[in-house]
Formats: sequence, structure tokens, C-alpha cells
Amino acid sequence: MWVFQAIGLFFTAIAWRLTGALRLGRTLIRALSSRNENLRNIAGILLVRAGKRAEPLLQEALHRRENLPMTLTLLADLGDRIVEKEIQPFSTDRDPRVAEAARQALRVFESNR
Repeated sequence: MWVFQAIGLFFTAIAWRLTGALRLGRTLIRALSSRNENLRNIAGILLVRAGKRAEPLLQEALHRRENLPMTLTLLADLGDRIVEKEIQPFSTDRDPRVAEAARQALRVFESNR
């Protein structure tokens, strides 16, 4: 049942934020590709709530092209304009979902100026 997995994500996020263990943070990144939309959303919320601590993990996922639409959106939600340059090339990606997510992320940066 997904509810138990969600509870596990919360405990993982707590442990990650307390210890800084990258392995735990990467568990949240992997959850972004869950088949269950609720788990994907919970992982995304937990990453954004972690703030700057989540940026290196999300940038790593970006470079590996993991969960790109969600990763691009979360990077924009964190609001660090440094990643804006890294997101720009994805706006012309061959995958229309990736390209649209990148364009939306860039719009978020633009609206926050």
C-alpha cells in the first residue's frame, strides 16, 4: 500500500535532513519516478521543503536526465537563479514533456525577477 511508502518517505526525509546523508536524499530523487502520483508529489514537496540542501541532488538528477520534467520544475521552485542557465538548453529538448517543463521553469524564474 502506497501509504506505508509515503510514511517511509517522510522518515527518509527527516533522516536525510538530520544527517545530510546523500544516499537518503537520493531515495527522494528516485521516488520522483514512482508509478504512484501521490508518492511523486510527496517526494517533490519534501525536496522543496529541504531548500538549498536539495539543490545538489536535483542538479545531479538534471545532469543524469533523471525524472526531467519533475526535476526541472523542482529546481525552479527552489528559485536559485544559478540553475537557470542549466535549465535553458532543455527548453528545446526532443521530448516535448521535458521541453515544456523547462519552458515553465524558465517562466517561473522570469516571474520572480
